[in-house]
Amino acid sequence: MTGLSKIALTPRVPLASEVAHRILDYLFSGEVRPGDQIPSERQLSEALGVNRPAVREALRALSFLGLLEIRQGSGTYFKDPYENLLFTIFELSIMFGDRRLMELIDARAELEVTMAGLAAKSRTEEQLHALSQNLEALRTSRGSGFIDADTNFHNTIGEAADNDVLRDMLKGVRTMVRKWLGTNIRSANPETTAIAFGEHTPIFEAIRDRDVEGARAAMALHMAGAKQRLAESVDLLRATRSAEARQRSAGA
Repeated sequence: MTGLSKIALTPRVPLASEVAHRILDYLFSGEVRPGDQIPSERQLSEALGVNRPAVREALRALSFLGLLEIRQGSGTYFKDPYENLLFTIFELSIMFGDRRLMELIDARAELEVTMAGLAAKSRTEEQLHALSQNLEALRTSRGSGFIDADTNFHNTIGEAADNDVLRDMLKGVRTMVRKWLGTNIRSANPETTAIAFGEHTPIFEAIRDRDVEGARAAMALHMAGAKQRLAESVDLLRATRSAEARQRSAGA
């Protein structure tokens, strides 16, 4: 808890919002990783020099934002900041239409292309082996298993890129897309999986060969294909929902 004790705080600050800001400073100090348990309410109160009700209110506010998870009988845990804050924004924006989803796909594409180039430059042999296993899983998996294998493939590229900021940003964006897909498009069909596997192979080969521009180009091609497939799925989903609405209206 050394990082927390170093954070300046005017003694006896009564405002929970000010306490929340100081806790945020601690969470992003680099000493806490997603999944870590943070100090107890009592420890925070003592370290920051404020009363426990102010700390309790600050923790609840940060939990509401999705940054903390308060587990009864266990403690309070730091959640992934990019995944949860970005997802909150996404949930609000997605209500305004499918255009937001496509913008999210474009943002993901830019990040994925950058990460593929970095991975080709800095990947280790161990990471290449993991990527090879991911590719084999893509070849043999179907349905939801294919989506899991695809996620693992891209996560491995993120690790190989060796850039924590970009990796965490991309993880958050992917989580949003995956959440939307999981809610609305249940699985990938055999034709789609075959095409997607074919797009992943040149990405792997370029990273294997440390071909930075080749990796970027292969990932860009894959992202363009993924966007097109997603757009088709959205159109199909929209048509299905319209048909269901008409049926309900006719039966009313």
